[in-house]
Amino acid sequence: MNKKILSGSFWLSFGSIFSRVLGVVYLIPWLIMLGSYHNQLNAQAIFNSSYTPYALFLSVGTAGLPSVIAREVAALNSKNRYKDSVYLTKLGLLIMLIMGVICGFALYISAPLIAKSSPVDSVAQATFSIRVLVPAVVILPSMSMVRGWFQGNNDMKPYGISQLWEQFSRVLFILAATFVVIEVLHQNYVYAVYLSVFGACVGALTSYICLFLYSKKQLPALREKLSASEARSLENVGQILWGLWVSSIPFVLLGAFITLTQFVDQVFFKQILLQTTNYTSRYVSYLYTIFSANPSKITTVIISLATAVSETSLPLLSGLRAQGETNKISDLLIENYRLLLFVLLPIVTLAAFASSSIYTVLFSHDNLGTFYLMQNILQSLFLALVMNSLTLLLALNMNRLAVIYMILGLILKLVLQFPCVQLMQTTGAIVSTDLAMIVVVILSYHALDKTYAVDLKRLMPLLTANFYFLIIVAAYYFAFGERFNDVTSRSFNFIYLVIYGLIGLAIYIWLTNKTQISKQVIGKKIGYKYFRYKHFK
Repeated sequence: MNKKILSGSFWLSFGSIFSRVLGVVYLIPWLIMLGSYHNQLNAQAIFNSSYTPYALFLSVGTAGLPSVIAREVAALNSKNRYKDSVYLTKLGLLIMLIMGVICGFALYISAPLIAKSSPVDSVAQATFSIRVLVPAVVILPSMSMVRGWFQGNNDMKPYGISQLWEQFSRVLFILAATFVVIEVLHQNYVYAVYLSVFGACVGALTSYICLFLYSKKQLPALREKLSASEARSLENVGQILWGLWVSSIPFVLLGAFITLTQFVDQVFFKQILLQTTNYTSRYVSYLYTIFSANPSKITTVIISLATAVSETSLPLLSGLRAQGETNKISDLLIENYRLLLFVLLPIVTLAAFASSSIYTVLFSHDNLGTFYLMQNILQSLFLALVMNSLTLLLALNMNRLAVIYMILGLILKLVLQFPCVQLMQTTGAIVSTDLAMIVVVILSYHALDKTYAVDLKRLMPLLTANFYFLIIVAAYYFAFGERFNDVTSRSFNFIYLVIYGLIGLAIYIWLTNKTQISKQVIGKKIGYKYFRYKHFK
């Protein structure tokens, strides 16, 4: 296993996954403090109607430049052109500062229109909640550019740690603000939701400080590289800016791709159901919360696994392509596929068969919510594969194909949305996304495998081991686990999840060790010594 991929994936996974886990775990005390189940559902609807457009505007605000910078910095550094890479990063940072202000203003202006189309009880509350996120939209693009610089230098540690501190400070602020508003000041829970949304800005500032402090430590090493670097040869600032802008278009689409599919649900789901059923606006809001808003908290953790692997491979693949070593790309792609599936498949399997307990612990016991969560967990497999394959296409400069596939996926989602929701109602919204993503996955991986002659047969041992694992988990569920679905106690389900997860993990490790898969993927069998910190240094 390529040590750079393993080390980089660890730090990206450590920051990205753990920060998302924090973003899920805090929901338990947060929702309890909000009070009744109705309050919780309304709060979630307001919260998520704000965050989807926020994520979309943030994708536009960053304009894909952090990923472009990471790719270009990796290519320039491989040629000992550190002065050019620093110059390019400074230009990117300036662009991000300007874009942050523009997108923040656009979000503020469009907030009423977005809120009106969203499945919420109060348009006014949703409008104000969206506008609370404007400061975060202004700050985050430039902060992402700093992360792009570290990624381009293949230094994933500050990237991951800054994500962790961003989420930790955000969660701490949310819980503290909610406690003060409800328990101390005894105010309406909606004010707590507004402050919780503002937590994104607090997290962004914390991450900026973390990256700044780490940058100061790296200055001596950077000065040495600059002193030994080739002279700066990048000229014509206008041409460079335009080139970056054009190059960033595919990355803009990639960053916004999944968010756009979610935005389609947010904008059209309510209108389709109100026109084709007798459902009330409040019930539609409930359905949207349990099929999209709530499950997205869990599925983003799964999807981030793919992002962690893909973003680590990006500078490495770009470096190989820049050096003309195309013969090594095929092997690196196989390593990428293996590491992704090695982590992704068992998590999807375990989570799908524990949907009831997961939903009960995080939100409340709801059989319908459990049903949609299971569908979303299965969908996260397609979404993760999409993110991985499209990122690889961009890393290998197959930008045109990546853009075509993404546009095709969005068109399919839009075309299928109305007939699927009309025929299957809430499930239809999930199915329309599934079908669109499956098409993109097939096309993307086919293009990669055809271009670089990837021998997919080398993945069969891993897929076979995961098939056996699926059989084992399914057999347990239908024999014993299914009877726990009606248990409503949060504490019981939490204990059950811990035991279930640890046993499931132990079985998977035993299975992959026994079949030599773990040695094939990471270079050694997995034992307790593997999890020591020094392994990832």
